[in-house]
Amino acid sequence: MTPPRSILRGSVQYLKGVGPRRAERFAKIDVHTGQDLLYHLPYRYEDATTVDAISDLKVGQDATVIGRVVSKGVIPTRRRLRVFRAVIRDESGHIECAWPGRPWLDRTIDKGDLLLASGPVRFYHGRQLQPREHTVLARVSDEEGSAGERGAAAERPAAGRVFPVYPATEGLSHRQIRAVIRLNLPNLLADLGEEEPFPGEWLEELSLPPLADALRTLHRPSAVDRIERCQRRLAFEELFFLQLLHARARARLRHEIRGVAFDAPPTLTRALLGTLPFELTEGQRRAWSEIEADMGRRAPMNRLLQGDVGSGKTVVAALAMLKAIEAGHQAAIMAPTELLAEQHQRTFVKLLEPLGLEPVLLTGSVTGKAREQALAGIADGSARLVVGTHALIQDSVDFVSPGLVVIDEQHRFGVEQRRRLRESGKAPDALVMSATPIPRSLALILYGDLDLSIIDELPPGRRPIRTAVRGPESRDAAFDFLGDQLAAGRQAYVVYPLIEESEALDARAATVMFEQLQDRFPDVTVRLLHGRLSSAEKDDVMRSFLAGDTGLLVATTVIEVGIDVPNATVMVIEDAERFGLAQLHQLRGRVGRGAEQSYCIVFHAAETPSERLVAFEQKTDGFELAEEDLRIRGQGDLFGKEQHGAVLLKFAQLDRDYDLLDAARRRARAIVDADPGLERSAHRRFRHELDLRYAQREALYQVG
Repeated sequence: MTPPRSILRGSVQYLKGVGPRRAERFAKIDVHTGQDLLYHLPYRYEDATTVDAISDLKVGQDATVIGRVVSKGVIPTRRRLRVFRAVIRDESGHIECAWPGRPWLDRTIDKGDLLLASGPVRFYHGRQLQPREHTVLARVSDEEGSAGERGAAAERPAAGRVFPVYPATEGLSHRQIRAVIRLNLPNLLADLGEEEPFPGEWLEELSLPPLADALRTLHRPSAVDRIERCQRRLAFEELFFLQLLHARARARLRHEIRGVAFDAPPTLTRALLGTLPFELTEGQRRAWSEIEADMGRRAPMNRLLQGDVGSGKTVVAALAMLKAIEAGHQAAIMAPTELLAEQHQRTFVKLLEPLGLEPVLLTGSVTGKAREQALAGIADGSARLVVGTHALIQDSVDFVSPGLVVIDEQHRFGVEQRRRLRESGKAPDALVMSATPIPRSLALILYGDLDLSIIDELPPGRRPIRTAVRGPESRDAAFDFLGDQLAAGRQAYVVYPLIEESEALDARAATVMFEQLQDRFPDVTVRLLHGRLSSAEKDDVMRSFLAGDTGLLVATTVIEVGIDVPNATVMVIEDAERFGLAQLHQLRGRVGRGAEQSYCIVFHAAETPSERLVAFEQKTDGFELAEEDLRIRGQGDLFGKEQHGAVLLKFAQLDRDYDLLDAARRRARAIVDADPGLERSAHRRFRHELDLRYAQREALYQVG
């Protein structure tokens, strides 16, 4: 087979030191072409620019050394802790390195390996280095004897070197990847040539290097302080093309689908504002102003409304629905569960009764004559405001004039529901509500095709929920307090991370603790709720709790997004380290819905609470907690993988690169607003990059 003319576009197997067998291993880390290899960047760097001579090491200092392993072994201690030790030698002397509790390193570090190790020097029968980080820079012998690996084996540290460490996989070590990249980097960069998708003035304004310079530096850095600027160059490219995809999806909706301009006199919206027993908060007024302006345009609205639990999103959604209705159209709100739909129904009945509007409920449980009447009203337009679940987008439901659909808790629905709404041909405006605060940077990445409104404050006068993080020694006292609340007629939740006990996880389980709590509170009705129950069983348990027949609900996170029970005043969360900050905040939001003081008691299993739990105890603002969660966990845990398995962000770090995200968003929207098809000569390079590298992701935007 003749190798391709372009090594960037061709298969990685034709590169020096690869071949068919190793190409299969590269495929495991999504490296299929030369370009993939060029963009396969190190995830960290070992800085050998300040390597210490072993003979100069002093107890108490932090040191970085490079030496050859001259002996090694695993040594047990009196406490049955197995310690891997290796003696390494450089030209000046030798030192023992110790890794307590990591005996498996005996299988990965061999005698004769060239090792870089960084960590504190301590005294243990003499000087001993305890590495925090270590990297095998080269091995004396290789497994397969390829040219690339012989190059790796021959590599020696030079003064001022920074060693890149690459993401690797089984059968393909970071040293082998580094050797292949070293062999091919000049040709890959030569094939890239002067290819630069961005204008020079952009790079100058953002203080970013050209693409080829950035890639060269990231693979072969001469100094650590040059790395971050080059990483930001790749981050901007990634963010720009992602925002370009968002902007094109947004423009496609606005230009290809004809919507409705709701410009009738604001009779109903003004009437509702006049009947409310409270003033809107500044956050509510701002969100309503943005939505009102959006609905007044001909292009279909596609907006995300974010707000913390209890921030007043429902009132803003009601105003939006009334704006559609006063213009002669229908409005609908979809909830993820029947119980939440029924809760919305009760809320809208109270809000709209003074206006003479009666919401129509349509869920799977609405049957017989009531269902026939609901369907008939939707079809003839007499049902102007409809509340329901996914039952609203079944084929049997035919809205005569849909103006607005409000989707509550977007993450509970998939793109399929949004696609079916759009494919109805009637293009209603869409308002997506979420009570799960996420950082603005994250929202722009996940929902960049949506316009964003945020209610960032709670109504005045709400009692804050008192939060306490406690250790195991406080459990009895906490459950005594819980008993006092139950005896006073209040209701409570106790949440566990597991349904049943697990040998692999040291955590309490809901099924076991349910029985214990029944024994502890014999005069209280205790019910169990978890994800393995059928829908009917879950519904029965929640209705019993809502009616007040159940006093104590033992559950897993299935109640994370649930119904309002004003009489519930206590939330107890066990083994809280196993929950994310967003989950904890959502669980806390299940109480505090009534006039009585509410409490959230969180137990940690460790000796001291984690940084996450300390933040949870100190902060009650969901957006502040979301930013803290991003800082503590990192964006990798928050993003995971997209539906098609690709990593959402490979290069950008939101805590570092928010300024680039904002710049990318502004530029992408300006380009698409001026040239939706990217047909101008200055924009064709962007179209080419989208087709070449982002085609799969752009296809997903076709369905929402």
